[in-house]
Amino acid sequence: MTRPVTPQITADVIIEMPLIDDNPIILIERKFEPYGWAIPGGFVEVGETIATAAVREALEETCLEVDLDVLLGIYSDPKRDFRGHTACAVFVGNASGKPEAADDAKDIALFDPFDVDVELVFDHKQILQDYCEYRREGIIKLPL
Repeated sequence: MTRPVTPQITADVIIEMPLIDDNPIILIERKFEPYGWAIPGGFVEVGETIATAAVREALEETCLEVDLDVLLGIYSDPKRDFRGHTACAVFVGNASGKPEAADDAKDIALFDPFDVDVELVFDHKQILQDYCEYRREGIIKLPL
């Protein structure tokens, strides 16, 4: 039997900084195409869980050790990444410390999630809208 061709799996983390006033989140500016700002994350490697990949990618890109709190959703629109079909598990987590841009991150910054004024890549604008709804209502809306 031949193996099915499936989307690649990615994992992202919306990193909250709860010890800073107004509980901002971290976004990274991507060093590689597609250029723009993004939620930290990346591809799951063979042999690791999706949650482990999310924590690893967050550490690699932000230099922060992240504790995962909740799975916000799975985002799998075939058009979310022009490089190919990906399915992304997006977590909400928290960290403390000083974030530093590393690995695939050209820059890093703290943002008010309710007022992000930079160009976001992939479907991250929709993901952040879902996150803001979660912060307001405490309800996770499943993406279709």
